[in-house]
Amino acid sequence: MVRIGIIGGSGLENPELLKNPVEISGSNHYGNPSSPLITGTIENKEIVLLSRHGYHHTIPPSRVNNRANIYALKEAGCTHIIATTACGSLRSEIERGDLVIPDQFIDFTRHRDVTFFDSFEPGNLMHTPMADPFDNRLRKLLIENARKFNLKIHEKGTLITIEGPRFSTRAESHMFRIWGADLINMSTAPEVILANELGIPYAVVAMSTDYDSWKTNEMPVTWQDVLEVFHKNVHNVIKLLLKTIPEI
Repeated sequence: MVRIGIIGGSGLENPELLKNPVEISGSNHYGNPSSPLITGTIENKEIVLLSRHGYHHTIPPSRVNNRANIYALKEAGCTHIIATTACGSLRSEIERGDLVIPDQFIDFTRHRDVTFFDSFEPGNLMHTPMADPFDNRLRKLLIENARKFNLKIHEKGTLITIEGPRFSTRAESHMFRIWGADLINMSTAPEVILANELGIPYAVVAMSTDYDSWKTNEMPVTWQDVLEVFHKNVHNVIKLLLKTIPEI
Protein backbone atom coordinates (compact mmCIF):
# COMPACT_ATOMS: atom_id res chain seq x y z
CA MET A 1 0.00 0.00 0.00
CA VAL A 2 1.29 3.43 -0.96
CA ARG A 3 1.45 6.06 1.78
CA ILE A 4 3.15 9.35 1.00
CA GLY A 5 4.89 11.53 3.54
CA ILE A 6 4.99 15.24 2.74
CA ILE A 7 7.53 17.39 4.59
CA GLY A 8 6.99 21.10 4.34
CA GLY A 9 5.52 24.13 5.99
CA SER A 10 4.11 27.60 5.33
CA GLY A 11 0.76 26.35 4.09
CA LEU A 12 1.89 22.89 3.06
CA GLU A 13 0.92 21.36 6.42
CA ASN A 14 -2.64 22.65 6.11
CA PRO A 15 -5.01 19.80 7.07
CA GLU A 16 -7.59 21.27 4.69
CA LEU A 17 -5.54 19.72 1.88
CA LEU A 18 -6.56 16.30 3.18
CA LYS A 19 -9.81 14.38 3.37
CA ASN A 20 -10.59 13.05 6.87
CA PRO A 21 -7.50 14.51 8.59
CA VAL A 22 -6.42 12.92 11.88
CA GLU A 23 -3.59 14.15 14.09
CA ILE A 24 -1.16 11.64 15.67
CA SER A 25 1.90 12.37 17.81
CA GLY A 26 4.60 10.52 15.87
CA SER A 27 6.81 10.34 18.97
CA ASN A 28 9.47 7.62 18.75
CA HIS A 29 12.73 6.56 20.38
CA TYR A 30 14.58 9.41 18.63
CA GLY A 31 12.29 11.93 20.30
CA ASN A 32 9.39 14.07 19.16
CA PRO A 33 9.07 15.08 15.50
CA SER A 34 8.89 18.77 14.66
CA SER A 35 5.10 18.65 14.67
CA PRO A 36 2.36 16.10 15.19
CA LEU A 37 1.68 14.09 12.06
CA ILE A 38 -1.54 14.71 10.17
CA THR A 39 -2.87 11.70 8.29
CA GLY A 40 -5.58 11.70 5.66
CA THR A 41 -6.13 11.17 1.96
CA ILE A 42 -5.78 13.00 -1.33
CA GLU A 43 -7.74 11.30 -4.12
CA ASN A 44 -7.65 7.98 -2.25
CA LYS A 45 -3.88 8.13 -1.68
CA GLU A 46 -2.93 7.98 1.99
CA ILE A 47 -0.93 11.01 3.10
CA VAL A 48 1.08 11.94 6.18
CA LEU A 49 1.91 15.64 6.62
CA LEU A 50 4.84 16.86 8.73
CA SER A 51 5.82 20.50 9.31
CA ARG A 52 9.64 20.57 9.31
CA HIS A 53 10.07 23.65 11.49
CA GLY A 54 6.86 23.29 13.52
CA TYR A 55 3.47 24.81 12.78
CA HIS A 56 4.65 28.31 13.67
CA HIS A 57 8.21 27.93 12.30
CA THR A 58 9.71 28.01 15.79
CA ILE A 59 12.43 25.37 15.24
CA PRO A 60 15.71 26.69 13.73
CA PRO A 61 17.31 24.53 11.01
CA SER A 62 20.04 23.07 13.22
CA ARG A 63 17.55 22.18 15.95
CA VAL A 64 15.24 20.14 13.72
CA ASN A 65 15.17 16.55 14.99
CA ASN A 66 15.59 15.02 11.56
CA ARG A 67 15.97 11.48 12.87
CA ALA A 68 12.70 11.73 14.81
CA ASN A 69 10.99 13.25 11.75
CA ILE A 70 12.06 10.60 9.24
CA TYR A 71 11.57 7.73 11.68
CA ALA A 72 8.08 9.00 12.52
CA LEU A 73 7.17 8.88 8.83
CA LYS A 74 8.63 5.38 8.59
CA GLU A 75 6.61 4.20 11.60
CA ALA A 76 3.50 5.82 10.11
CA GLY A 77 3.94 3.50 7.13
CA CYS A 78 5.20 6.00 4.56
CA THR A 79 6.48 4.30 1.42
CA HIS A 80 7.54 7.57 -0.27
CA ILE A 81 8.55 11.06 0.88
CA ILE A 82 8.20 14.32 -1.03
CA ALA A 83 9.77 17.31 0.67
CA THR A 84 9.42 20.99 -0.16
CA THR A 85 11.97 23.69 0.51
CA ALA A 86 12.69 27.34 -0.16
CA CYS A 87 16.18 27.81 -1.59
CA GLY A 88 18.62 30.44 -2.66
CA SER A 89 19.65 30.35 -6.31
CA LEU A 90 23.36 30.16 -7.10
CA ARG A 91 22.76 30.47 -10.87
CA SER A 92 21.38 33.43 -12.78
CA GLU A 93 19.21 31.15 -14.93
CA ILE A 94 17.34 29.91 -11.82
CA GLU A 95 15.12 32.89 -11.15
CA ARG A 96 12.94 33.81 -8.20
CA GLY A 97 9.83 31.63 -8.08
CA ASP A 98 11.33 28.93 -10.32
CA LEU A 99 10.96 25.30 -9.23
CA VAL A 100 13.89 22.89 -9.25
CA ILE A 101 13.84 19.10 -8.86
CA PRO A 102 17.37 18.42 -7.53
CA ASP A 103 19.27 15.27 -8.44
CA GLN A 104 22.33 15.81 -6.21
CA PHE A 105 23.20 17.38 -2.86
CA ILE A 106 26.25 18.56 -0.94
CA ASP A 107 26.09 18.32 2.85
CA PHE A 108 27.88 21.33 4.36
CA THR A 109 26.28 20.96 7.80
CA ARG A 110 28.47 20.33 10.85
CA HIS A 111 26.33 19.86 13.95
CA ARG A 112 23.52 17.48 12.94
CA ASP A 113 22.86 13.80 13.51
CA VAL A 114 23.33 12.54 9.97
CA THR A 115 22.77 8.79 10.40
CA PHE A 116 20.61 6.25 12.17
CA PHE A 117 23.64 3.97 12.51
CA ASP A 118 25.38 5.13 15.69
CA SER A 119 26.97 1.68 15.95
CA PHE A 120 27.33 -1.41 13.79
CA GLU A 121 26.23 -4.92 14.56
CA PRO A 122 29.09 -7.43 14.12
CA GLY A 123 29.30 -8.36 10.45
CA ASN A 124 26.67 -5.78 9.45
CA LEU A 125 28.46 -2.59 8.42
CA MET A 126 25.82 -0.13 7.20
CA HIS A 127 27.45 2.11 4.62
CA THR A 128 24.49 3.36 2.59
CA PRO A 129 25.02 4.04 -1.15
CA MET A 130 24.32 7.70 -1.89
CA ALA A 131 25.47 8.25 -5.49
CA ASP A 132 21.96 9.11 -6.66
CA PRO A 133 20.15 10.20 -3.49
CA PHE A 134 16.87 11.46 -4.98
CA ASP A 135 14.41 8.92 -6.32
CA ASN A 136 14.31 9.04 -10.12
CA ARG A 137 10.70 7.89 -10.47
CA LEU A 138 9.39 10.57 -8.12
CA ARG A 139 11.57 13.17 -9.84
CA LYS A 140 10.26 12.15 -13.26
CA LEU A 141 6.62 12.42 -12.14
CA LEU A 142 7.19 15.88 -10.64
CA ILE A 143 8.97 17.12 -13.77
CA GLU A 144 6.33 15.77 -16.14
CA ASN A 145 3.48 17.30 -14.15
CA ALA A 146 5.24 20.64 -13.82
CA ARG A 147 5.48 20.72 -17.61
CA LYS A 148 1.74 20.00 -17.92
CA PHE A 149 1.03 23.10 -15.85
CA ASN A 150 3.64 25.12 -17.78
CA LEU A 151 5.49 25.83 -14.56
CA LYS A 152 9.03 27.17 -14.79
CA ILE A 153 10.92 24.00 -13.89
CA HIS A 154 14.60 23.06 -13.81
CA GLU A 155 14.89 19.31 -14.19
CA LYS A 156 18.06 18.82 -12.14
CA GLY A 157 20.44 20.64 -9.90
CA THR A 158 22.88 20.28 -7.05
CA LEU A 159 21.58 21.56 -3.73
CA ILE A 160 24.00 22.45 -0.94
CA THR A 161 22.72 22.47 2.65
CA ILE A 162 24.40 24.80 5.14
CA GLU A 163 23.99 24.85 8.89
CA GLY A 164 22.21 28.16 9.32
CA PRO A 165 20.35 29.98 10.66
CA ARG A 166 22.56 32.73 9.23
CA PHE A 167 22.82 33.28 5.49
CA SER A 168 26.08 32.97 3.56
CA THR A 169 28.86 35.50 3.29
CA ARG A 170 29.66 36.61 -0.24
CA ALA A 171 32.87 34.56 -0.13
CA GLU A 172 30.96 31.43 0.89
CA SER A 173 28.32 32.00 -1.77
CA HIS A 174 31.00 32.28 -4.47
CA MET A 175 32.76 29.19 -3.11
CA PHE A 176 29.57 27.12 -3.33
CA ARG A 177 29.18 28.21 -6.95
CA ILE A 178 32.73 27.08 -7.70
CA TRP A 179 31.93 23.73 -6.10
CA GLY A 180 29.13 23.24 -8.61
CA ALA A 181 26.14 23.92 -6.37
CA ASP A 182 23.08 25.39 -8.06
CA LEU A 183 20.89 25.94 -4.98
CA ILE A 184 21.41 26.52 -1.28
CA ASN A 185 19.19 25.78 1.70
CA MET A 186 19.31 24.76 5.36
CA SER A 187 17.15 21.64 5.39
CA THR A 188 17.66 18.93 2.76
CA ALA A 189 20.65 17.33 4.50
CA PRO A 190 20.44 15.13 6.46
CA GLU A 191 16.75 14.57 5.61
CA VAL A 192 17.55 12.87 2.31
CA ILE A 193 20.38 10.86 3.88
CA LEU A 194 18.15 9.46 6.60
CA ALA A 195 15.37 8.59 4.14
CA ASN A 196 17.88 6.66 2.05
CA GLU A 197 19.14 4.82 5.11
CA LEU A 198 15.61 3.61 5.77
CA GLY A 199 15.04 2.74 2.13
CA ILE A 200 12.28 5.32 1.57
CA PRO A 201 12.22 6.90 -1.92
CA TYR A 202 12.67 10.65 -1.43
CA ALA A 203 12.40 13.67 -3.73
CA VAL A 204 12.30 17.38 -3.10
CA VAL A 205 10.52 20.28 -4.78
CA ALA A 206 12.77 23.29 -4.34
CA MET A 207 11.55 26.84 -4.92
CA SER A 208 14.09 29.53 -5.65
CA THR A 209 13.31 32.60 -3.55
CA ASP A 210 16.52 34.68 -3.74
CA TYR A 211 20.11 34.82 -5.00
CA ASP A 212 21.89 34.19 -1.69
CA SER A 213 24.67 36.79 -1.56
CA TRP A 214 26.79 36.17 -4.66
CA LYS A 215 25.14 38.80 -6.88
CA THR A 216 26.84 42.13 -6.24
CA ASN A 217 24.24 44.09 -8.22
CA GLU A 218 21.48 43.06 -5.79
CA MET A 219 20.94 43.37 -2.06
CA PRO A 220 21.87 40.20 -0.13
CA VAL A 221 19.04 37.88 0.85
CA THR A 222 16.85 38.59 3.88
CA TRP A 223 14.25 36.38 5.54
CA GLN A 224 11.54 38.82 4.50
CA ASP A 225 12.58 38.36 0.85
CA VAL A 226 12.33 34.57 1.19
CA LEU A 227 8.84 34.73 2.72
CA GLU A 228 7.53 37.19 0.15
CA VAL A 229 8.58 35.09 -2.85
CA PHE A 230 7.58 31.81 -1.22
CA HIS A 231 4.05 32.93 -0.35
CA LYS A 232 3.62 34.44 -3.81
CA ASN A 233 4.45 31.12 -5.50
CA VAL A 234 3.52 28.40 -2.98
CA HIS A 235 0.26 27.72 -4.87
CA ASN A 236 2.37 26.30 -7.71
CA VAL A 237 3.99 23.82 -5.35
CA ILE A 238 0.63 22.75 -3.93
CA LYS A 239 -0.81 22.39 -7.44
CA LEU A 240 2.17 20.24 -8.47
CA LEU A 241 1.84 17.99 -5.42
CA LEU A 242 -1.91 17.54 -5.85
CA LYS A 243 -1.36 16.51 -9.47
CA THR A 244 1.55 14.16 -8.74
CA ILE A 245 0.34 12.35 -5.62
CA PRO A 246 -2.46 10.35 -7.33
CA GLU A 247 0.11 9.00 -9.82
CA ILE A 248 2.53 7.56 -7.25
